[in-house]
Amino acid sequence: MNISVKAWIKTGQPWVWLTAGAVALNVIMVAGLLLLIAVRGLGHFWPADILQADYRENDGRVTQVIGEVADTKIDPAVQLREAGVNVAEGVEFVRRDLLKVGNRDLTGSDFRWVLETEMQGVTYPDQLFAAERREWGNFYGYLRQLKQADSTVGSYEPGQDVASFERLWSDLQRRIERAEAIAVQIKVIEKHEIGTVNALFERLRLRERRLQLEDHLTPAAQVDIASERAALDLQYAGMQQRLVELYTQIERDSLVAEAAGGQQLEISLSKIVHAYRPNAMSWLDKVLFYFGKLWEFMTDEPREANTEGGVFPAIFGTVMMVLLMAILVTPFGIIAAVYLREYAKQGPLTRLIRIAVNNLAGVPSIVYGVFGLGFFIYFLGGNIDQLFFPEALPAPTFGTPGLMWASLTLALLTLPVVIVATEEGLARIPRSLREGSLALGATKAETLWKVVLPMASPAMMTGVILAVARAAGEVAPLMLVGVVKLAPALPVDGNYPFVHLDQKFMHLGFHIYDVGFQSPNVEAARPLVYATALLLVLVIVLLNLSAVAIRNRLREKYKALEH
Repeated sequence: MNISVKAWIKTGQPWVWLTAGAVALNVIMVAGLLLLIAVRGLGHFWPADILQADYRENDGRVTQVIGEVADTKIDPAVQLREAGVNVAEGVEFVRRDLLKVGNRDLTGSDFRWVLETEMQGVTYPDQLFAAERREWGNFYGYLRQLKQADSTVGSYEPGQDVASFERLWSDLQRRIERAEAIAVQIKVIEKHEIGTVNALFERLRLRERRLQLEDHLTPAAQVDIASERAALDLQYAGMQQRLVELYTQIERDSLVAEAAGGQQLEISLSKIVHAYRPNAMSWLDKVLFYFGKLWEFMTDEPREANTEGGVFPAIFGTVMMVLLMAILVTPFGIIAAVYLREYAKQGPLTRLIRIAVNNLAGVPSIVYGVFGLGFFIYFLGGNIDQLFFPEALPAPTFGTPGLMWASLTLALLTLPVVIVATEEGLARIPRSLREGSLALGATKAETLWKVVLPMASPAMMTGVILAVARAAGEVAPLMLVGVVKLAPALPVDGNYPFVHLDQKFMHLGFHIYDVGFQSPNVEAARPLVYATALLLVLVIVLLNLSAVAIRNRLREKYKALEH
């Protein structure tokens, strides 16, 4: 028996099985983590049913609660009794439900824990509705009135026929759509039209300041500038007038709703994003609503301290930063690797440089952030401002954190990865191919450009893939060199120079940190942390798959040369 076991060990089979088991365990753990993130994150957008019940408080009072179940826990009754919660004797375990009750402007909190044993008369009325608001979170309750310019245009009281309520509800949906259409017009004027005029005002101010610094601000130039400023003032006044009219129109309609306990609240329809009745929705209606919310999450801007709305600015900022980083790091990494492998004399100095490159790959990322802040922003950016943007000083242009400095910092962070991967690819190319090219009359540069680099291109793409995977998830250095909690405008717009590399931006990784650890409303933020984390993983996967597809095409193209 011992002989057979020793013989089996000598075959190496145990180590094969051990390695396979470790790989399988890692795959299962990664898949389990992604599944947990997906379930917790994607489940947030499903329109859960809204319950209504009478709840016996700890002091014996009976109150009405309205809300949706957000989480459930099973706790030992002993722990609850020790915490001062009244639990009936003989009960060993008690289920606690976390209810999202909304109505934060009325109660001060969006969530509350309730004991299953204290809930009585749980029902799911079809007329209960949820209103997703632009501020104060969700509202849960009953629709009682619709108002137009302080005049009641429709009402419903308990006991009336269902048809009258449905007519009131349909009228509410039409008015919300009207308010949303006006809100879109307001957004276009405020963000785009007025933004363009403000950019022209700023360019005009900088031009005047530059002429003043150069002592070229002649009376004629002053007249021209004043004329342009007057024209811009006229445009701005017209936009302001249109905004006043639109705000008057959007504030026209409101609703009166009844919350838990009978308290009534008037809400302007301009503050409502969606109003829906999940208890009355069919399965198909819920699916359509769910995908609509997913699309809104990916294409809308954040609201309510990033705990509501979407994450499109963060997606855009993440992808743009990674692409800029890849554009910057690829040529520098390849040139450095080509020099070290093909041109540099292989000696102690070259070996020392390789050791330094390998050590740079292990430097903590926050160190790169500090370097980027000190060198790129304060030194390089400050000197750029002094040389090319003196008219804007003391306000910095490039001497402040921004997209370009963040991309450069991450390019520096990932440079060792690209260098090492490219060098390994160059080392695998047979020397005979180089000698054959030289024997046919090609120069060393032609051999490098037409033979060596094309065959090493899959290895170069491997380095880029590893660089993208690392850079897309980095957060610590970005906190110092460009990322912010909320960026009001994208780094790309219709204003000259169209791509604003000096502008701060949002990032999915920092967004996760901010929502998860800096949010004042932890329970509301938790599902968005999971959803944003899943989205970040998907963005990284898509970027990597694109690079892998390019690498595979290059590998197939030059496979014949390897043989």
